[in-house]
Amino acid sequence: MRALLVDPSAPAGLRLGTAPDPEPAAHQALVRVTATSLNHGEVTLLVPGAEPGAVLGWDAAGYVERAAADGSGPAAGTPVVTVGEAGGWAELRAVDTALLGAVPEGADLGVISTVPVAGASALRALHRLGPLLGRRVLVTGATGGVGRYAVQLARQGGAYVVATTGDPDAHGELLRGLGAHEVLADPADAGPDVDGVVDLVGGRQLVAAYETLAAGGTLVSVGHAGGDDEHFAHGVLYGDLGRHDRSVVSFFLLGGGAPLGRDLAWLAGRVASGALDAGVAWRGPWTEAAEAAEALRGRRLHGKAVLDLA
Repeated sequence: MRALLVDPSAPAGLRLGTAPDPEPAAHQALVRVTATSLNHGEVTLLVPGAEPGAVLGWDAAGYVERAAADGSGPAAGTPVVTVGEAGGWAELRAVDTALLGAVPEGADLGVISTVPVAGASALRALHRLGPLLGRRVLVTGATGGVGRYAVQLARQGGAYVVATTGDPDAHGELLRGLGAHEVLADPADAGPDVDGVVDLVGGRQLVAAYETLAAGGTLVSVGHAGGDDEHFAHGVLYGDLGRHDRSVVSFFLLGGGAPLGRDLAWLAGRVASGALDAGVAWRGPWTEAAEAAEALRGRRLHGKAVLDLA
């Protein structure tokens, strides 16, 4: 099969080549991939450290080529969206049936391929905050793939949404269009009455966002794009100063819990219907993967990059 292979000598560390077809386990479906979406963490962290010839890729959408031998999952021919720790940047992918969701017929699978990491991370982070109706939710780093989904889902869940971005003048209209009630540059300006935070930046912004939490509030640490360390001033974590029982929760999408397939199918349906904007900022054939990867590395894209396999 054809695949994007890690090659340190190639532009962006990737080249189109061939790899052995995957051999599915009994609980895995074999999926013929038609599109994949790139994530910032893949191209900045995984590609540089991967073995030459490795086939990476978290997100992929396509059609079931061969149903799982154990009878789980959808039948052959079903359009699906999938997630996994690797293998998405190839024509064929063996994927656990718990990690794929059925897609409505006729949906644009390139757009749907943005769902797994970005959409599911946003959805599950918001689930961790608890009920959203009437609550004040802060999303930091809101112009990225996860952030855009988080803003929309929080608003649709009934929250008052505060979004932060490095350039509110440039991105404020976009974020308000997605559902943000307020768009700020600094999380500290959100005030001291935030009920929940989805933090996609880390470092100093995480610390500032934590300070906005009301008593009983939760911050879910999803992303680490800032690249700096988190240092809490002495006394910030004291529980006797009025705002107690505040928590910071780490996050890993594939860390267990309920199977992701149901969430992936629900999100795919919302994207297909137009209820969610996937935020595709770049799209092209996988022969141009290096261009997309470099744009992500240089933070020139505010949204998702989609590769169509052709």
